[in-house]
Amino acid sequence: MDNAFGTALAPIPQKTKKATARIAIVDVKDATRAILSECFRQFGIESVVMTANAAERLRKEKFEACVIHLGPGAPAVMEAVRTSTSNSRMVIYGLGGSAQEAMRYSKYGINAIFHEPVERSAALKLVRATNMLVLHEFRRYVRIPVITEVAVQTPSKKITATSVEVSSGGMSLRCAEDVGTGQTVEVSFALLTLPRVWVRGNVTWKKPKHSFGVKFDPADERRQKLKEWIDAYLES
Repeated sequence: MDNAFGTALAPIPQKTKKATARIAIVDVKDATRAILSECFRQFGIESVVMTANAAERLRKEKFEACVIHLGPGAPAVMEAVRTSTSNSRMVIYGLGGSAQEAMRYSKYGINAIFHEPVERSAALKLVRATNMLVLHEFRRYVRIPVITEVAVQTPSKKITATSVEVSSGGMSLRCAEDVGTGQTVEVSFALLTLPRVWVRGNVTWKKPKHSFGVKFDPADERRQKLKEWIDAYLES
């Protein structure tokens, strides 16, 4: 589930799709905005530049997603998004530093991060991995990218991790500590309108840079609350 965050990628093809969705680009410098707009355009997503009036526009106008620079003005814009009737479930891309830094905004449910300085190949790979969620092609997209703090209880200790993607069957995470495969763990986290849940699972894979995957125990009835939340998220 963590294969959306590599670096190598072929050049962007010149052919583009007809725009079928809109993404707001908020408080982003011209050079970075040009790269992001080009990447989204390849998948039929039209970029709309916003500056000082972003929060007000995002309360009233319908957008499928937004890119928000994680600076001083970000909380007000994200609050406007998540309290908007039409945009409360939109995909939010953060633009800034590490996933750990983005945890300051975790209550707003940031879905993914463009790291600065933005490189075209890495940006396109992230857009390619998440564009189906933006375009509401949910039949082909069963994993939701979302960054939130996750408490992981292993047999020997409790660690703090950051989620990458989540589904009703499991989740991928990153943390600063090494987690071995085969371990039984219990994860605990909250997602936007989903109150904190606890789910038992097993670590089924790990990759370099401390990323690993947890498969939820099908017999754990607590998983049902997460499944219901994901179903509602994809249907909204």
